[in-house]
Amino acid sequence: MKMITEDSAFLKGMKEDDNSSFKAIYDKYSRAMFIYAHNIIKDRAVCEDIIQEVFISLWSKRKTNKITSLKPYLFQAVKFQIFNHFRNNKLSTEDLTRLNIIDVSMNVSQKLEYSELDQIIRDHVAKLPKRCRHIFVLSRYHHKSNKEIAEELEISVQAVKNQISKALASLRNNLQLEEAIILSLLLLY
Repeated sequence: MKMITEDSAFLKGMKEDDNSSFKAIYDKYSRAMFIYAHNIIKDRAVCEDIIQEVFISLWSKRKTNKITSLKPYLFQAVKFQIFNHFRNNKLSTEDLTRLNIIDVSMNVSQKLEYSELDQIIRDHVAKLPKRCRHIFVLSRYHHKSNKEIAEELEISVQAVKNQISKALASLRNNLQLEEAIILSLLLLY
């Protein structure tokens, strides 16, 4: 949810000609977009050009674009640019088929990543201290308000807020650590 809210803020800022919002979008997504393109087209320069084209288009159409979900929009734009590259270079049907197979596998991979991430989060939640875990579960999985939790557990609303903050900080730290480990493994191989 945070990513969607953050992306919406970046898009809003960009529509208001805020260069820092555009840079934030670029910093957040350009590397993953490049990797996606490079998995299909093994030419670094071509992939860099494709990513640059996508971001030039994003900026030039910032006032008129009706983007509801930024990440899918950007990756669809990369896919479109890759198709254009293949078409302009008169590549074979076999190459286009390969692109579709890679795209399907990327979609499957994204679904797996989501379920893996969900499981990782649930594993980390299970490791939280009992009281902290209970309050976090009531808040995030049972969608109870801080006031409802405080009344149910007969504690102050501030105590509920503190426990949720503690849980979120722990999850954030653990997820960043896992991300760093995965990234280092990917870079090693």
